[in-house]
Parts: sequence; C-alpha cells; structure tokens
Amino acid sequence: MENPLQLSFVNFKKDSYIIVEGKQNADRFFIIRSGKVRLSKEVEVVEEEGGNTLGPGDFFGVVSTMSSHSHIETAQAVTDCTLISVQREQFGLLIEKNTPVAMKIILQFSKRMRYLDEALMRLTLKNTAEADPSHLFRVAEYYAKQSQYNQAYFAYYQYLKFCPNGQHVALAGERLGKIKPYSKAVFLDGSNEEFNRFYPKDTMVFSEGMPGSELYIIQKGSVKITKILDNNEVLLAVLKPGDIFGEMAILENKVRSASAVAFEDAYLFAVNKANFERMVQTQPQIVTRLTTLLSERIWFIYKQLANTLISDPLGRMYDALLMQLEKNRIPLKSGAAYSFDIGPKELIGLVGLPAGEGNLVIHKLLDNSKFKLQENKLMVTDVTEIEKQTEYYRKMQKIERARKEGASAASY
Repeated sequence: MENPLQLSFVNFKKDSYIIVEGKQNADRFFIIRSGKVRLSKEVEVVEEEGGNTLGPGDFFGVVSTMSSHSHIETAQAVTDCTLISVQREQFGLLIEKNTPVAMKIILQFSKRMRYLDEALMRLTLKNTAEADPSHLFRVAEYYAKQSQYNQAYFAYYQYLKFCPNGQHVALAGERLGKIKPYSKAVFLDGSNEEFNRFYPKDTMVFSEGMPGSELYIIQKGSVKITKILDNNEVLLAVLKPGDIFGEMAILENKVRSASAVAFEDAYLFAVNKANFERMVQTQPQIVTRLTTLLSERIWFIYKQLANTLISDPLGRMYDALLMQLEKNRIPLKSGAAYSFDIGPKELIGLVGLPAGEGNLVIHKLLDNSKFKLQENKLMVTDVTEIEKQTEYYRKMQKIERARKEGASAASY
C-alpha cells in the first residue's frame, strides 16, 4: 500500500515565535505558504545571504531538524502566516514525491554552506582569497616542506595539469621528478571506470584549488578535510563511513575550497554529475543523507562562527571540544569519561591558532587535572567539565561585549 505524504498546515499570528534558538529536539521544519517570517540569532556573526526575512516558498528549521541538533536560530512571524509543517521522518517521502523541492533545498544549502565557509575563513583565518588553480603550487610546496610526499606529488601534478602555462611550471616539474620515488599518490586523474576506489592513508583525494567533478561517499576508513593558510594546515573536519564530501563541485561548478586526504586507509564511492542527477530521482535515501550531512555541516559552521567570538583562546578550545561532543551526540553525564578522536594538533587547527601559540594554550588545557593525553589523543575524565568551562568563558565574553557596547554608547 502506498504511504501517503500527509503534511499539516499551521497558522501563526503576527509577532508570535515559531522556533526558538537553543531549544533542543528540533523534529520538524517549515515551508512558508503565505506571510513573512524573520530569522534572528542571539549572536549574529554574519548577516544571512539574501537577508533574514523569508516569504512564500522559503523554508527554515531544516538544518536543526535534519541534523537532529538544537535550533540555531529564532523564527518569528512578521505578518500572520500559514506554514507547511514537515516532520523529519516525512523528508524522504517529500523528496520521492517532489524532486524539485529536494534539489532546491540541496542547492540552497550548498550555497549557504559556501557562504558561511567563506565568512568563517575571513573571521578565523583573516583569509579572503578565493582558491584558484595557481594555489595548487602553494599547497604542493607546503606538503613538500613537511616531507609529506604523497600530498605534495598530487598537488604538483594537478598544478601542472590545470596551469600548463603557470609561472612555476619548470620548478613544479623538477620537484615532481625528485619526489616521485617517495610518493604513492593515487587516482591523479580520477577515473571514469572505477567508482569504487581505495585511497591509502595520507594520500590525497583532491586538493584545494583544483576543479572538481565528483562527490564521494565513504564506505570504510576516514578522510580529513584540511586547508593550507598562512603556512599552517588547518583541520576543518574528520569524516567517517557514511559521510559524503566534495558535493560543492557537483552542485556549484566551483574549484575545491579545501583538500581531502585519507586520514586512514579509505574506501570511497565516487559519484559524478550524471550519476548524481540519476541518484536524486531513483534513490531518495541518498538525497536525505546528503541533506542531513549538509545540515550537520552548516550547524557545525554556525557553532564555529560563534566560537570565533570567544576572545580567550583557552575558552575557544573548551567550546571546540563541546562542539565535538554535541557533534558526536555524547550525552553530558556527570562523571562520564570520553576519549576524543583528535589530538592537540587537530584541536589547535580547529580553533585556527598558529602552532606556537596553540601549544601554549594546550599546556594550559592539560593543567586542568580532568584532561589527559592518551596515545596523543585528548581524553577527559568528566564531560560536564567541558560544558562548565565553556559556559564560564561564554559568560565572560558576554560581560566583555556588554562593557564594550556600554563604553561605545557612552562615547557618543
């Protein structure tokens, strides 16, 4: 028997609150049928692209609902409005019956993702340069200096391929020859035959700055997403089996904004543009998964943007660890220990600190007796300590902000 999609309509009076930021258990999102809705955040780090007022056909609450996290925004009715309420478990059905809605959500998400990503880069790393293929040479040089020859070889190779007339062609060619015996780079030109691919640990799937034509689904192993900035490798994420990455290239035809490297031996399934459009129509569960992952990533970037507002670097580290706990859905039970799958180097990368300064802050973190290093991974003996410390630093930040606002108001 066919499962009918039953969507409910809900009405909200002008000025009433529809969703409230920070509230747990988002289980439904809304599509506006008539009227206007305004979105706001307690800490507005960047203005939303296209503004914060939504109208008919727009949707909100998808990020928190599909990622099963707390709400990242407050929605208030600007006029009387009628909304279509969609529960999380109805999403697959909604897509099956309505591919264009699914594509609209995914494309909007991918745009929002890139916009937020760029905002985050501007704030944390004071970097505004859009990557282009000439950047591949800088990526290669960084890895060559670190003696990471798989990544260096891959990036030199792509530089020569995409910048045949670039200013560093002779040098790149020479270095490529020198490091070839020490490198085991794979799938340098992708493959139109092999969609199931094996990437040994520390080999590159793609490099920032290169054009892309595939997204990847991790079958086994893990992949880290990184970016080279100011001669530092910044860790953006570690992805696990079931995760999808590289979708921007398919959705937006832009060059890769970050690199993907096998964190351990990784088995990946590659999907190109033609396959993707077929998959959207025939496999709604893949679209649901992609929406869930994009939601997860957007939710995480909002949290990272809020993290940039904490001025004390130790406070930023506690907040980044709290994000990891919420991301991995670890309940905050008093006395519960937890081992993170990241070490000091990755944590320093997550908060975007230079290595020297970052190591000093790590020492301060480890002065807290509830933290230890086990095989170079961080471990906490009581997860609630992280919440407690984060709350303290956020509170300090609020006081500091109020003081500054008071001082600047007084100076008028």
